[in-house]
Amino acid sequence: MNVRRVEIKSLATFVPPRLLTNADLEKMVDTSDEWILQRTGIRQRHIVDPGVATSDLAAEAAKKAIARAGLTPADIDLIIVGTVTPDMLFPSTACLVQHKIGATAAWGFDLSAACSAFTYALTVGSQIVAAGGAQHALVIGADVMSSIIDYTDRATCVLFGDGAGAVVLGASTDPAVGIIDFEHRIDGSGGASLCMPAGGSKMPATHATVDQRLHFVKQDGQAVFKFAVRQTGEICGRLLKRNNLTGEDLDLFVSHQANKRIIMSAAERIGMPPEKVVINIDRFGNTTAATIPLALNDAVESGQLKKGHLILLTSVGAGFTVGSVLVRWGL
Repeated sequence: MNVRRVEIKSLATFVPPRLLTNADLEKMVDTSDEWILQRTGIRQRHIVDPGVATSDLAAEAAKKAIARAGLTPADIDLIIVGTVTPDMLFPSTACLVQHKIGATAAWGFDLSAACSAFTYALTVGSQIVAAGGAQHALVIGADVMSSIIDYTDRATCVLFGDGAGAVVLGASTDPAVGIIDFEHRIDGSGGASLCMPAGGSKMPATHATVDQRLHFVKQDGQAVFKFAVRQTGEICGRLLKRNNLTGEDLDLFVSHQANKRIIMSAAERIGMPPEKVVINIDRFGNTTAATIPLALNDAVESGQLKKGHLILLTSVGAGFTVGSVLVRWGL
């Protein structure tokens, strides 16, 4: 089997226009702008209007990414949607997106890895393209976190926002450009620390589960923070070491945007200076699967990310899931 180098051919994002600021949250729960900003780095987040689903955000990002790649939806033969907030349990969000964008030749599926969904989906999509199983893969990270957030729970409602990001993957035309390597791990022992207890086969929806507010995100913040700080640094270190690199060799560090302190701690552990770290959590909050493409898009638009840059993507999510991808940027 011939294995091809795969590159990101295009990138696009979409966020709903409505904002939920820290000042808005001060009116909803016992919190303050100062408290939120000091502990998380978040100032505002984008929130969908009622009735807007994950597939709607994903389709908007997907259509822009396909156009930017110089393709049509008919050219896409694989769709992977990383999400923890599918429109419904079935059919998959990938099926709904495929229909909305008119990708008539595509097959696809959803990938559930919470905040690591984009790095996982990027890896899976690139491996399929590398093996010749697809020519053009559409990889999407999208979540409507506001649909599973309890806005009476100040521990979680200040953290999350809604958004989507998409990339088109294809065989690299430049052997120096593309996805170089990846490293992923899971640790199910931490599953209870960040989860949505009800709504699955273990605890189907009942009046009791609704009354007990078990269809919302539940989080042990301290446990998640400690795991994320340790594992983010460790997985990045392993990936760099395997490729005979250090943080000094990287042009940019693009982390999942869950907490500014976690991001900067990981960057420090691998020797990345603050000016080479992308931070946009202040404007979007934690959009789960969408954070890394949103951060990449901001870095491109600001000129922080340029063609030829060596970048490291990394993520930690519920599960626990951990992922890191090393990329030579080609856009």
